Amino acid sequence: MQRGKSVMYRFIMLLVLFTVSSLPLQADDGLVVVQSSHGVAETMDRFEKAAREAGMGVFARIDHAKGAAKADMELPPTELIIFGNPKIGTRLMQSNRLIGIDLPLKALVWQDENGVVWLGYSSPADLLGRYGIEELPELQNKMTGALGKFAAAATSP
Repeated sequence: MQRGKSVMYRFIMLLVLFTVSSLPLQADDGLVVVQSSHGVAETMDRFEKAAREAGMGVFARIDHAKGAAKADMELPPTELIIFGNPKIGTRLMQSNRLIGIDLPLKALVWQDENGVVWLGYSSPADLLGRYGIEELPELQNKMTGALGKFAAAATSP
């Protein structure tokens, strides 16, 4: 019976470790950061596909490493995507026009010094909080859910 408990304990610990390692991290700076199972370009391709399939407009995709190379400098793979939905963005700007400095939304995918790929984006709660937009919780929830889905689609195996 003791061996069965030990196997079950190991299984539960592995399950907990897997679950925790796949959850997004909320940094103190208002960013949500998720480790990716893919390279930078594939992670970004998957993110862009998920955003487009959800009806988001993709306004630009910027390869920062390519820009660095043009300046005769080196930068590990790093890409930025600018995307959004004007129906949601307009409602937010009707509440506080200054949020327009942070809209459309952006997501960054980068490779760190250890070769690990990450995806990061601004937390909707932090973003709306920064501009005192408290009267639109349904939009905050919608944004949080959508970004979480895009991130999962981009980073999961």
